[in-house]
Amino acid sequence: MKRTIDLNCDLGESFGAWRMGADAEVMPYISSANIACGFHAGDPETMQRTVALAAAAGVAPGAHVSLPDLVGFGRREMRVSPREVHAMTLYQLGALSAFARAAGARLVHVKPHGALYNMAARDAALADAIAQAVRAFDASLRLVGLAASELPRAGARAGLAVSHEAFADRRYRDDGSLVPRGEAGAVIADVDEAVAQALSIAHDRRVETRSGGTLELGADTICVHGDRDDAAAFARRLHEALHRAGIAITAAA
Repeated sequence: MKRTIDLNCDLGESFGAWRMGADAEVMPYISSANIACGFHAGDPETMQRTVALAAAAGVAPGAHVSLPDLVGFGRREMRVSPREVHAMTLYQLGALSAFARAAGARLVHVKPHGALYNMAARDAALADAIAQAVRAFDASLRLVGLAASELPRAGARAGLAVSHEAFADRRYRDDGSLVPRGEAGAVIADVDEAVAQALSIAHDRRVETRSGGTLELGADTICVHGDRDDAAAFARRLHEALHRAGIAITAAA
């Protein structure tokens, strides 16, 4: 049986006059788009445009929900309660779903962004709040979270389909968590190295950790960061490398 992997990208992260990423150029090489919902990035026109781009490319659209932190791009942790996280998740789902519905499309998945993603990966209460909000909004949505972390476990508890996510261009610790962005070398800038890591994850289900160890990593989806300067070229290189390795790129059913 042919191996398959979902290739997702964080998109729609422009805001007003500020432009981020190369959304249209990335779309041909991915299978799922995580679209910012206005809390860490994105504005109404950007959300509408990105949903339309995904629909035209046959890419599965999903909500990239975040803490309310435009200035910090959603990467600063905040002291928030599970009730607040539940409400802000619902709010963002409703906003993006309106654009999807107007475009004749529907959301397929939900993936938290940045600090909220990392907080929910280790905090079961916050993870449950996100999962319960997703279930309350639409129980058919798939919840995407860091592989083997609290978030996919919360999704499973809530009866949701889940995707365990891995990263092509992020360093891993021995416990499966990501090396924080504030530490030197946390992001793999070299395209060849990032592509090699993605192939190892997709084909061998393992990744080398920062300490030099090997971590078993069962992933259903691999993230391409849309805010890389070379996001489109990186997505194309990764897409081509996966196909050469006999790995089909497809959104999770």
